[in-house]
This record gives sequence, C-alpha cells and structure tokens, in this order.
Amino acid sequence: MFRILIATATLLEINILHEYLKKNWISQQPFVFQKGNVEVNVLVTGVGLPMMAYSLGKFFSIKPVHFAINAGIGGAIDRQLSLGDVVQVISERFADLGAEQKDGSFEDLHEMGLIAADAPPFEKGRMWNEQAGTFAFLPTAHGLSVNKVHGHELSIARMVQKYPDAGVESMEGAAFFYAALIEKTPFLEIRAISNYVEPRNRESWDIPLAVNRLNETLVAILDSFL
Repeated sequence: MFRILIATATLLEINILHEYLKKNWISQQPFVFQKGNVEVNVLVTGVGLPMMAYSLGKFFSIKPVHFAINAGIGGAIDRQLSLGDVVQVISERFADLGAEQKDGSFEDLHEMGLIAADAPPFEKGRMWNEQAGTFAFLPTAHGLSVNKVHGHELSIARMVQKYPDAGVESMEGAAFFYAALIEKTPFLEIRAISNYVEPRNRESWDIPLAVNRLNETLVAILDSFL
C-alpha cells in the first residue's frame, strides 16, 4: 500500500478535495481513503508552525508515509504571481525565529550561531525539496514561514530586503519541510495565492479562487499516483 499524507492547516482549504475523495474513493474511517493500492490520509493540523510540527510528529510516529503533501493558501511576496496561481514551494525558511536587535534589524537562529547554517536539514540557512522536479508542471517559488503574517509597510520592506528571493509567505511550510526532511519522506508543498503581502487589506483577497485552484491541482496530483 502506497500511503500519501495530505497535511493542511484548515479543512476549508481542501474541503473540495475532501468531498471528492468521499464520493470517488473508498473510506472505512474518517479522513482515510483508498483506491487501488493508494491510501490517502487527510490531516488537519491547525494554523501555525507549532500546530503543524506537533501534528506531523504524531502522525509520523503512528504510520509510515511514502509521500507527504502540504496544501494550503498563501500570500504572494512576488508580484509576478497572480491571485489563484498555484506554486510548488522548493525551499523554506523560518523567517521570524530569532532575535530583534536594538536597531530594529532581525537575526535568525543561524546568524545568532544557535543553529549552524548547514546543520541538517538546513543548507545555508534554508531547507530545500530535492523532489520538486517531479511536479514540473507547477511553477516554483521560495517560501517564508512566519508566526506573524506581514501586514505593515515597514515590516514588509525589511522582510523583502532580508529575503529578496522570497516568493510566498505561509504559517506552516517550514515546519512541514523540517519534519519531512528529518523523516526522509518525499514531499511536496503547494500554495495557491489568495492575497498579496502588502499593507493589510482583506477586501483585495480572493480566497474562493485560491481554494478552487488548489483543489483542482490536488485532484490532478492524486490522479498521477493511480
């Protein structure tokens, strides 16, 4: 049996997929679905890095996983991305785990010397997905994971200056990367763009569009395993 884990912060983000699985796959217990020799486990972790980390650690201790997917919506730092775009995140950083200095600058744990920049699973302070090329039909982006999403002009400018190649912001991705890399489990993180990282303006967001595009992509990915 080939076991796939789909980890998401909220059921809202993948509810369309969940309904699709209930109608088209066999289920003998909640959130577990089977078709042929493929089993899909849906894990709703809760929002945030600690919640993702705990939920994954518990799940990995109970069941072997052959492929893990973190699916959710996210904010675009890269303005070349459009609302509704679905990207695969090929690298992740813990963007705000560290110390604020008296001049307002930020030093992460690697810069502080608390974790070596190349201590596994990190490479030069970030984590990489070596499996990303498997899903070449998805555009790629570098991810930043935060405990506090950016919504103020000054903090956004500081973040962009510090991480100029960052494309997508989320609240769970780096915890997912860390757990999957430590477990040596092949994985994929996909994010559908629901908003831009800009001075906070919920009226400009399009969550329904992002959710629909995300779930369309998830169905296509699952079909590729059958």
